[in-house]
Amino acid sequence: MRIGINAANLLALGAPLTKIYDHAARAEADGFTSYWLGQMAVPDALTTIAALGSRTTTIELGTAVVPTWTRHPLMLAGQALTVQEIVGNRLTLGIGLAHKALVEPTLKVNYLKTSQHMEEYLDVLIPTLRDRTCDATGEIWSGADDLSGGVKAARAPSLLLAAMGPRMLALAGRRADGSILWLSGPRTIEGTIRPALVAAAHAAGRPSPRIVAGLPICVTDDPARVRAQIDQSLDKYGKFDSYRHVLSLESVSGPGDVALVGDADAVREGLDALAKAGATDFAATEFATNGDEAAATRALLTAVAA
Repeated sequence: MRIGINAANLLALGAPLTKIYDHAARAEADGFTSYWLGQMAVPDALTTIAALGSRTTTIELGTAVVPTWTRHPLMLAGQALTVQEIVGNRLTLGIGLAHKALVEPTLKVNYLKTSQHMEEYLDVLIPTLRDRTCDATGEIWSGADDLSGGVKAARAPSLLLAAMGPRMLALAGRRADGSILWLSGPRTIEGTIRPALVAAAHAAGRPSPRIVAGLPICVTDDPARVRAQIDQSLDKYGKFDSYRHVLSLESVSGPGDVALVGDADAVREGLDALAKAGATDFAATEFATNGDEAAATRALLTAVAA
């Protein structure tokens, strides 16, 4: 299982871009394979990743994730290909539906027909990324364009879907390169997510899918306190049906219970459990309440990555 770093903690704290640049450069120097940015209102994830192209050289740079509702697939394809050339073909494009509780009040649109929404989105996005051209007509998303004129060194980025339910998992296995997850533990990955992804991918004649697991992680001598703080920090996820579902599959009550928290041995056992469950990658959101926890967590992750 490859080990990467997710910058969600910095984004949640409103860290300046310079701190994100330094964080990504250190992740590369420490030997991690990937660095992930979520799409907030500000900063824009893909623009920030483009800036990271001049501050890193080898590490994979991924979005976790860009919501589909805010960008037409033609526009997203053009932006992703541009960023891909800037970063030397190191971009992985993670996209997702986001959540009704976020989409409807923010964008003033109805969060309906989500499976059709994503299927049609991919009808435009995938051929535009792969072939630089598309001609698709759907009820929700349509597009006809030719993007063959520029950024000729850019390859189509790998595409991951945020998927937890059966229809989205089937779509991710059938049409994308895998799924990027958040708050899905080993029981859920092994019993629900991996079987659905693999079955759909193999039925479509595609290779085994990538499964990028994402969880908070903290090496600490006070796990109860840290788990309580994680629950407090991530309490909004209790409002989202998809996350309540995966937490129930894991037989836990909140994000703190599925997080990898404890002494070094306990956290390492948690990482081993994710790998055995079928996760191909782990995108670590480092959650530390003091400098000792931050140093211990990074030291363990660096050792495992090596």
